[in-house]
Amino acid sequence: MFPLRDSEQSGSTPFVTVGLILVNLLAFFYELSLDDFSLNHFLAEWGTVPRNFEFVDVFTSMFLHAGWMHVIGNIWFLWIFGDNIEDILGHSSYLVFYLLCGLVGGLLHVMFNPNSAVPAIGASGAISGVMGAYLMRFPRSRIHTLLFFFIFATTLEVPALLMIGYWFVVQLFSGFGHLAMAAGDQGGTAWFAHIGGFVAGMALIRILPTRASGRVRQEFRWK
Repeated sequence: MFPLRDSEQSGSTPFVTVGLILVNLLAFFYELSLDDFSLNHFLAEWGTVPRNFEFVDVFTSMFLHAGWMHVIGNIWFLWIFGDNIEDILGHSSYLVFYLLCGLVGGLLHVMFNPNSAVPAIGASGAISGVMGAYLMRFPRSRIHTLLFFFIFATTLEVPALLMIGYWFVVQLFSGFGHLAMAAGDQGGTAWFAHIGGFVAGMALIRILPTRASGRVRQEFRWK
């Protein structure tokens, strides 16, 4: 299932979400400007390498990506779900929330892959946190979703609870299945970064102060 848009309107301009998207794109375009040797060195220096773990790399790795599909997929999910979470948290708190989710996701990846020498990169941990928060606050929102059936495709509106819940179950099975195959120190998708970020988002949205959406506040003022 691939989300196309959601039914939950935001009542404020998502400055931080747009800014995060731009930073991710600028970083990716910089990666494209490098030759193969320089790119490998750059990713090893600024990605999260569990075997040579450095705390700052968890943050820098959030803005690096492995290819066009990786970066486009991440910024698309951020665009769909991020504006609503930014709306209810406020711009500053949302940025802190985003970075904390990415931090937890990165640390959980390191915990489950302590001997890996492969740089982990991508905003998926932080964006998973945004999705976890969205699930908690907007479970009944309708997600216009693209569904694939072998060579056929169709669109369908599904509740956020179903779409995001299904996504998280896939991450859980994939992550623990990856460990069961003794592949924890190899390359591939950082499943536990997704899991850690998602759970962090679910928890933080219950702890951080939130406000009514801008759309709800505007409707209230005009009554």
